[in-house]
Amino acid sequence: MTRLNGKTAVITGGATGIGLAAARRFIEEGAFIFIYGRRQQALDAAVAELGPNARAVKGSVSDEADLDRLYAAVKAERGSLDIVFANAGAGSPLPLGQITAKHIDDTFGTNVKGTIFTVQKALPLMGPGGSIILTGSSAGTTGAPAFTAYSASKAAVRNLARTWAEDLKGTGIRVNVLSPGATATELAKEALGEEGQKAYGAMTPLRRMADPAEIAAAAAFLASDDSSFMTASEVAVDGGLAQL
Repeated sequence: MTRLNGKTAVITGGATGIGLAAARRFIEEGAFIFIYGRRQQALDAAVAELGPNARAVKGSVSDEADLDRLYAAVKAERGSLDIVFANAGAGSPLPLGQITAKHIDDTFGTNVKGTIFTVQKALPLMGPGGSIILTGSSAGTTGAPAFTAYSASKAAVRNLARTWAEDLKGTGIRVNVLSPGATATELAKEALGEEGQKAYGAMTPLRRMADPAEIAAAAAFLASDDSSFMTASEVAVDGGLAQL
């Protein structure tokens, strides 16, 4: 398929997990991509795998100067930008009673502040037909025990799409949310182990965790003109977890 032929995309958190799977899929569909992340070794490995239609920029979504460097690189090589997949996210468990200010700042700094500035700084390079995809989570709808800050931050991301769809009226730029459930990324598999993966999978009607490629397929749909009449929407790719 070549639904993204000739398009330029930025994928934050693009060196591993869902971001890397999306980078693979976008390139397969004809896009030129810039992946963005904090670990140079992972970025280098990803670009070596992805080939000549990928570039990597090191930086943090919570650092505005880093984001400025990212978009300067996009402008210098490509001139404009068609797709932003604001995928970088973070979260760790702390139950109510143990939550700290630093924990909230770290989580919201990446998931909310980082998402806001990732998108805002991209806008000067985007025009009609542009697609913005925000990574939400089933936890933003259902909540998750001990994940107060993470769940609240992902609920905020859901609202960003609704607000920005209003702000972007008349520009021809669409913004939607992609909300995965439990996904078998490298990090998740390492953290959960085999039994943990089975437990999380058993929570869904499909009785398994998602493969990152399945999330990437939905991202490619939202990036493409196949979703041209969608904005402010949430696409849940969670095996039914938050739907029942």
